[in-house]
Amino acid sequence: MTARLPIKPESQAFIERPPRMLIGADWTAASDGGLMNVYNPATGEVLCQTPAGTPADVDRAVRVARQTFEDSAWSRMAPRERQNLLWRFADLLERDADLIAELECLNNGKSAVMARLVDVQVCIDFLRYMAGWATKISGSVVTPSMSLMPPGSEYHSFIRREAVGVVGAIVAWNFPLILACWKLGPALATGCTIVLKPADETPLTALKLAELALEAGYPPGVFNVVTGAGPVAGAALACHPQVDKLTFTGSTVVGKQIGKAAMDNMTRVTLELGGKSPAIVLDDANLADAAAGVANGIFFNQGQVCCASSRLYVQRKVFDKVVADIAGIADGLKIGNGLDPSTQIGPLVSAKQQARVHGYIQLGREKGATIACGGEQFGPGYFVKPTVIVNIDQQNPLVQEEIFGPVLVAMPFDDIDEAIRLANDNPYGLGASIWSNNLAAVHRMVPRIKSGSVWVNCHTVLDPTLPFGGYKMSGIGREMGEAVIDYYTEQKTVVLRY
Repeated sequence: MTARLPIKPESQAFIERPPRMLIGADWTAASDGGLMNVYNPATGEVLCQTPAGTPADVDRAVRVARQTFEDSAWSRMAPRERQNLLWRFADLLERDADLIAELECLNNGKSAVMARLVDVQVCIDFLRYMAGWATKISGSVVTPSMSLMPPGSEYHSFIRREAVGVVGAIVAWNFPLILACWKLGPALATGCTIVLKPADETPLTALKLAELALEAGYPPGVFNVVTGAGPVAGAALACHPQVDKLTFTGSTVVGKQIGKAAMDNMTRVTLELGGKSPAIVLDDANLADAAAGVANGIFFNQGQVCCASSRLYVQRKVFDKVVADIAGIADGLKIGNGLDPSTQIGPLVSAKQQARVHGYIQLGREKGATIACGGEQFGPGYFVKPTVIVNIDQQNPLVQEEIFGPVLVAMPFDDIDEAIRLANDNPYGLGASIWSNNLAAVHRMVPRIKSGSVWVNCHTVLDPTLPFGGYKMSGIGREMGEAVIDYYTEQKTVVLRY
């Protein structure tokens, strides 16, 4: 099930390269020569090594990005040229799509097939979408509303949008490629420079992106990648005084630390954090569709999705059927190495994450919950079987806390008011879904759910045109859509008297 499988020669060549990261035009080792192991989650073996970036490396990268932003041709580049570079970048991603998908599989554990169909394609589409915004960033002309002094003066006022400057980007390990592109796209479209710190566990596709950016024609220093440990390199980036904007995707715990560090320098910040997204199934729903949709929402990417449908609330009279259908789906999923095209559930990203997820399952058992299916872990590699848990209380840690694995907790409800109360009774507010054919009920429910996204008869439907982010402990700001431009630009008011 977890046997080693052959990989592409170009993938092998990439992982066998000397450990290097990109600062300016230089592929460089860490300043102190330190290295970090990169593991293959399907086997538990060391895949390769990358530099363990230091605060000195981060400082160098930020200073290069600052100089490039202020003094190079990049700062004077026409919007059309930024647009064309993004198109070229996307074209190169498309050219190397199979290689990139395999690197994502080897490094993260996810299915290579799904990485090609979802992760890589999402990035191609998003970069092309953002390319269009490069030529559409505009300000406005405003006529002052008051009688201004001195008498007889005339005023002309307008509002400019300008690139915020140097962007520090720190991304999580669950979608390393997608999250990097969600930061890169708007930064490059608006004319910013960027220093990217990939997750400790999953640096490979970030390094490949850096290689493609240079090939696409981006001036050195526009896109820099510093690999290394979060508490070292990530912390240094978060508190660097020359970073103008920080964007982070990851856990709420770390996001709070980054937000506090950013505030010391009044650095602009976007935080896309954790989630514990409810799926609400009314008794009039197409139950087979609901079961399949919720199962996909929690088991896709091994449940390592911030907006996974990890809490299930089903109207009581159909509760047993929906849970049984989801458990049947879970039991039928093929578990294995993501390089196997038939694999439907791969490993979790690390031994640490495997232990964390299985620890929650064990806690559920200890507190009297019932394991409807799954519940086991195994190796070699970092595997946890898809798990459904019932007979659990709303205040149980498994219901209130983000597990970030293939674990679904399911509870019944009697009426819509109770469903809304249960859905909102959680510190997170990233996503939610409603499964119903009662349009009136759906429209009444949507405004009452405290969540950044609400999906109806589907779950985790994301698109470049749609802003994505959370309420409450799920973060600050939005990714994607027109809204993202606000977070990578500053507004400057100009008033002329004549």
